[in-house]
Amino acid sequence: MSDVDAARAFYGGVIGLGVEDSMGGLRLALPSGQGVFVYPKDEHEPASFTILNFVVPDIGAAVDDLNAAGVVTKIYDEPHSFGTDERGIAWGSRSGQGPDICWFRDPAGNVLSIIGA
Repeated sequence: MSDVDAARAFYGGVIGLGVEDSMGGLRLALPSGQGVFVYPKDEHEPASFTILNFVVPDIGAAVDDLNAAGVVTKIYDEPHSFGTDERGIAWGSRSGQGPDICWFRDPAGNVLSIIGA
């Protein structure tokens, strides 16, 4: 991450995680009770893979909430890219291809996802 304030606002305000300042970075409290430490890095380059997955009871409602907060959830547009719909949801349960999942990016450009329970 390159901007601690943007990360704090996103993970705390938009995603709804507990966020604490810690050693120049942030400690994120995950719903499981576990913690993740994120820290600033000069010349940060976003991960090219999903770094965090969040399980949600209703993926459609969660996507609507993210979109209402200004988060773009349609990040894969290529025809071969997971068969996402207009909101960015890949309905794996409908096709027998896995879970329902939707990807989005944090302010640093890292890919996150929500997965329907």
